[in-house]
Amino acid sequence: MGSADSKLNFRKAVIQLTTKTQPVEATDDAFWDQFWADTATSVQDVFALVPAAEIRAVREESPSNLATLCYKAVEKLVQGAESGCHSEKEKQIVLNCSRLLTRVLPYIFEDPDWRGFFWSTVPGAGRGGGEDDEDSARPLAESLLLAISDLLFCPDFTVQSHRRSTVDSAEDVHSLDSCEYIWEAGVGFAHSPQPNYIHDMNRMELLKLLLTCFSEAMYLPPTPDSGNTNPWVQFFCSTENRHALPLFTSLLNTVCAYDPVGYGIPYNHLLFSDYREPLVEEAAQVLIVTLDHDSATSISPTVDGTTTGTAMDDTDPPGPENLFVNYLSRIHREEDFQFILKGIARLLSNPLLQTYLPNSTKKIQFHQELLVLFWKLCDFNKKFLFFVLKSSDVLDILVPILYFLNDARADQSRVGLMHIGVFILLLLSGERNFGVRLNKPYSVRVPMDIPVFTGTHADLLIVVFHKIITSGHQRLQPLFDCLLTIVVNVSPYLKSLSMVAANKLLHLLEAFSTTWFLFSTAQNHHLVFFLLEVFNNIIQYQFDGNSNLVYAIIRKRSVFHQLANLPSDPPAIHKALQRRRRAPEPLSRTGSQDGASMEGSRPAAPAEPGTLKTSLVATPGIDKLTEKSQVSEDGTMRSLEPAAQQEPADGSPATENQEATHACREQRRLSNASASGQWNPTSEWVLSWKSKLPLQTIMRLLQVLVPQVEKICIDKGLTDESEILQFLQHGTLVGLLPVPHPILIRKYQANSGTAMWFRTYMWGVIYLRNVDPPVWYDTDVKLFEIQRV
Repeated sequence: MGSADSKLNFRKAVIQLTTKTQPVEATDDAFWDQFWADTATSVQDVFALVPAAEIRAVREESPSNLATLCYKAVEKLVQGAESGCHSEKEKQIVLNCSRLLTRVLPYIFEDPDWRGFFWSTVPGAGRGGGEDDEDSARPLAESLLLAISDLLFCPDFTVQSHRRSTVDSAEDVHSLDSCEYIWEAGVGFAHSPQPNYIHDMNRMELLKLLLTCFSEAMYLPPTPDSGNTNPWVQFFCSTENRHALPLFTSLLNTVCAYDPVGYGIPYNHLLFSDYREPLVEEAAQVLIVTLDHDSATSISPTVDGTTTGTAMDDTDPPGPENLFVNYLSRIHREEDFQFILKGIARLLSNPLLQTYLPNSTKKIQFHQELLVLFWKLCDFNKKFLFFVLKSSDVLDILVPILYFLNDARADQSRVGLMHIGVFILLLLSGERNFGVRLNKPYSVRVPMDIPVFTGTHADLLIVVFHKIITSGHQRLQPLFDCLLTIVVNVSPYLKSLSMVAANKLLHLLEAFSTTWFLFSTAQNHHLVFFLLEVFNNIIQYQFDGNSNLVYAIIRKRSVFHQLANLPSDPPAIHKALQRRRRAPEPLSRTGSQDGASMEGSRPAAPAEPGTLKTSLVATPGIDKLTEKSQVSEDGTMRSLEPAAQQEPADGSPATENQEATHACREQRRLSNASASGQWNPTSEWVLSWKSKLPLQTIMRLLQVLVPQVEKICIDKGLTDESEILQFLQHGTLVGLLPVPHPILIRKYQANSGTAMWFRTYMWGVIYLRNVDPPVWYDTDVKLFEIQRV
């Protein structure tokens, strides 16, 4: 039968289903088989031939028919899994049922009355092969998930058969060891099966159905207690699924082994279509959804954040029940870590290769899923995190992240991408090794529209952060605290900042310390505290190599004097805020004129009009996101208990955060905001934090060095910077500065706020990326809102 005929017959069946008001018996095979037996419809056809309005109509007007359709389609998948799909006809039926369920499931999830349907038991669908123990009947959802798992390791359908093909020796599905059929070499599996286009396509369709099953999460509003585990994911990743290990391994290896470049031959992708990419995308999406697990509530504290204790200690309580999270947290072989890290770095760097030979390589689109996967790896497997930081390979992750941050900064549809990039850098910056690695010279020139500089990866990070703060989208303001916390965390280890980066840091201080910016919200002064902490760390711990920064501080010394003499009387505050009404833009100041940008760079463009974006829940503030640790002499960290923070440390940063929160609380008492909700700063409020500004070290440095620099200028009639820099390079402040303060690191700590954020971000990405077919489009999702830019 021709494809046009089969489409027509399929459409007729759909119309019959929507017009029948009487329930059709489940035993009426002639009727139900029309949906899957003879049709050769692609998934795109199914979406076109089964309109949303008709699915909803059946749901409302003949619910029993919709129920029977789902039940029969699942039954066919179960039969296919049982028999091993040997005939072409069986394979076709499995694919057709899979496409139909992918189409229908979102409409079941969007209706609260239907949501429990798949978790109810259907009479006669027993758990056992043939025993009729009615009481052990499985819920439909469980039968469906187990059938999909079996089908994903079905010889000659989704995996290469190991037997020579004769009908009688066909492999028995029940005795098959699916670990021998892992899809790709890599973690825990050395054999790389022959690529097979048909198998890849079949896997992809089944994974799309699996992802659709998991997507029930999209139809529940975000809740602050992210305790609502997804029952689909929970069952699929439990010991009930005998294929959990080979499936986890297949998905991870398929993603990490993928090389989109086409064996390094430019333009190869134009000759051969890359059928692997859709499978890899689908695998990445299924993987991150199965790993959606709130680490703050489940994994023992030894694994979570402290540098003692590893995920593999015998004393650890058993890992989470989710086997995928468990397997991920237990990977420990160096070669496995190397394979994963190289794979993720290769894929993240792929969009950056574009610019050398335009269109020479295939450009992948799933970098957001890869970033979520990398985050999960670091969050759940501390050994992986330390492995990443042990070598300079971490820079192969850093550079693409900085590229994405810089590229997306003006585009409000990519605010989520900006957040996850910054979260990853925050997590890495909590470890000393990250700061040390940043001293490696930056020589690969990735085309970015940032000023050209010669320097290290630390310079690149600072220059990109400056660009985000001064020319990013206004919705990025909540990230400023995070960006500066990262710089604070790495600052004690930065051996030599370039002049370009030093000037950028001082430009930020200048912008953030204008009176109207400081007085315009209750939190803005935190940014000044962070920057002063950066300068103090570098002066106290890395004075020797940082003559560029010291020179920049001397040149901009007036900024520090203004801060020390910040006015706090009511008329001055009033005047500063009047100025604000005239000049609302805090940062696009003339001082930030950038020099020439890098070759081949294109400026960051705002989103195209009409771009869809999904909303995100708010991220926790920096004090909730991080926990302070003090670095002791030997380089180990100890967490600062709140009790230890109470001792007055003379305005040192340890007390700053809670001083500031105290100041804010005090402020609410002192100056009740007017009815309009307008912020009203008071003198008491300004004085409460002004007295804590950690200016002593810098003031002492200026006191010692300014007269000496001025003397050189007068003696030599100097206008040339190089001689001053040379003098500063050989200068020393030993014994002249206050006693070095302890190094404080604000380490990321897992919390349910970020777990919820990751859930909304991840599903938002999956929603927007699945457009062909548009699985969730125009259904009533509740986890996020869809907005047009």
